Amino acid sequence: MELRIFTEPQQGATYEQLLRVARTAEQLGYGAFFRSDHYLAMNSAGLPGPTDAWITLAGIARETSTIRLGTLVTSATFRHPGPLAIAVAQVDAMSGGRVEFGLGAGWYEEEHLAYGIPFPSLKDRFDRLEESLAVITGMWQTPVGETFSYEGAHHRILDSPALPKPHQQAGPPIVIGGMGKKRTPELTARYADEFNLPFASPEDTAVQFDRVKAACAAIDRDPAELAFSNALVLCCGRTEAEIASRAARIGREVDELRANGAAGSPAELVDKIGRYRELGSSRIYLQTLDLDDLDHLELVATEVMPQLR
Repeated sequence: MELRIFTEPQQGATYEQLLRVARTAEQLGYGAFFRSDHYLAMNSAGLPGPTDAWITLAGIARETSTIRLGTLVTSATFRHPGPLAIAVAQVDAMSGGRVEFGLGAGWYEEEHLAYGIPFPSLKDRFDRLEESLAVITGMWQTPVGETFSYEGAHHRILDSPALPKPHQQAGPPIVIGGMGKKRTPELTARYADEFNLPFASPEDTAVQFDRVKAACAAIDRDPAELAFSNALVLCCGRTEAEIASRAARIGREVDELRANGAAGSPAELVDKIGRYRELGSSRIYLQTLDLDDLDHLELVATEVMPQLR
């Protein structure tokens, strides 16, 4: 079981804070540093303001050396697929091939309104997601010297040189996730290297993992080719007082976090994560909301991580 750090910078973070977390996670042996792709805080002032996901990851790529980097998840509504393919390929090259690419349909209407981004219907958002996946993977897989064209309802690509290429020969691994019952599993089966389920119970995880496996079987893809993962809110402490203090700093209740997140003592985290491992999850993204509490990361790395190997 691999542990990864997942941050939500729209809630309030500077680049310097994110870099410290990424470097600390690298030093402590976490498998990856991921961040959300949002432009508006939720139930928070979000000061000093949002940071762009791919600009942030580009900077971190040049200031780290081993940790993998990615998004949970980039919104297909934010960027046209052609320029996005360029940006992700460039960050992959800047990192020496350490990028993983999470892509989703987008859901937070208020941030679209706040920054002048069109917010189409749910069906149109999923249509655009599907076209974006086709365009981005098509560009990355087009041999050098050949061109790529695509005709979709929302995106038309004509004789693109499909450059630059990512550092990773097959392209950055693609992460798709969520609880969608039909199109999410279908797109995962067709395009993804990893399926991620955020903030879901073990019971809901079992149901959604089975939907993804069925979608793979429907197109004769071996579901064993996919990595399955979960994201959970992190709140760990050696004592009840330490757990309560960390919960208070992120504005959450301990009992709720114990029920729904990766919360409690190190032993409780090992037990909770083990339940997801039994369902086939091989990675847990620990949603880390207090970015100044680097001791939190060290506690998990020293007292939880070794028991999961």
